[in-house]
Formats: sequence, C-alpha cells, structure tokens
Amino acid sequence: MAPRILLARHGQTEWSLSGKHTGRTDVPLLEEGRRGAKLLGERLHRAPYDGLPGVEVRTSPLARARETCELAGFGDRARAWDALLEWDYGAYEGMTPADIQAVRPGWFIWRDGVPEGETLAGITERADEVVSWARAEDRDVLVFAHGHILRSIGARWLGLPIDFAARIRLNPTSLSVLGWAYGEPAIESWNDLGHLV
Repeated sequence: MAPRILLARHGQTEWSLSGKHTGRTDVPLLEEGRRGAKLLGERLHRAPYDGLPGVEVRTSPLARARETCELAGFGDRARAWDALLEWDYGAYEGMTPADIQAVRPGWFIWRDGVPEGETLAGITERADEVVSWARAEDRDVLVFAHGHILRSIGARWLGLPIDFAARIRLNPTSLSVLGWAYGEPAIESWNDLGHLV
C-alpha cells in the first residue's frame, strides 16, 4: 500500500484563538490546546490507528507543535524538522487579517504573500519537500505542524497550486489524512475534529 501522511495541527494558542498570524513567534498552548492534544493522542492510540506502530513522526521545532506531539504521545518517536515551520509572516506577524486589510485593502495571503517574510515560492518549496519525503517512505507518516504549512502540504499533495490552500481550512488540533484513490493523490479526511466532541 502506498504511504499516507497524517497531518495534526497544533492545539489552540492565544494567537490562534484571536486570529493573529502566528509564524515564527513561539506562542505556548492554552489549556484548551493541551486538552485537545491529549484527546487527539487518545484517538490515535485506539482503533483504527492503534498507536500507529512503526509510523515515522516529524514535528515543527516550534513549542506549540512539539508540545502537541508530546501530549498526543508521540514525542519519543518524533524528530523536529524545519520544513514544518509555519510560514514566516514577516511584517504581518502578530496581525489579524482585519488588521492587514486596514492597511492593505484587498490583501489575500495566498495571492499577495507577505512583506519581509517568506515568499509563496518558498512555502511551496517547503511543502513540496514534505510531500516528496512522505511519498518516498514505505510506511505512513505523521506530522505535527501549523495551519498554513499543513494547508500548503495538502494543496501540493494533490498537485495543485499553492493558492488552493485557501479553500481547505484547518482548525487547531485537527487531524487530516492524505492518501490515494484510484492511484491518484487524494484527501481521505480533512479538518477532522471528532476527537474533541
């Protein structure tokens, strides 16, 4: 069977709750985020996942993703990887979309990018690196990372331009699975929050 990639977005933080662009700022998880990470772990340790024996685990080196990984029970198997860092939002770090729209009407991150930060080409290249790695594995892989980089990975897994990521939102502590259908890359599940109910 061709490998799948399981995508786990980190738990809720103060900035994700308020809608602030949180790139490289190392914002800690809220208690709600810690609880969600534990519930995600419980889900991944029961059927049909059964703890994902033998899975290759990678995490963003930022604390909110690493702690989510640890609380979910995969910290001892995880390797930090810079390719999973969130988008570097440059001058827009810590701003909400409304804040940015006030100074730049009509702005759309997936088209316009960010000043003084990572380019659209740069995040596409990192997403492609993750997709290539996952497809080269002979087993499923599990990654813990951030909203925009995971959405970018979703778009690139499907072979679509990076701006497709605008159409596939992700909530904190969500679980998504990218796999195959009829030999083509496919979304098996997206933004699944069943473990939080």
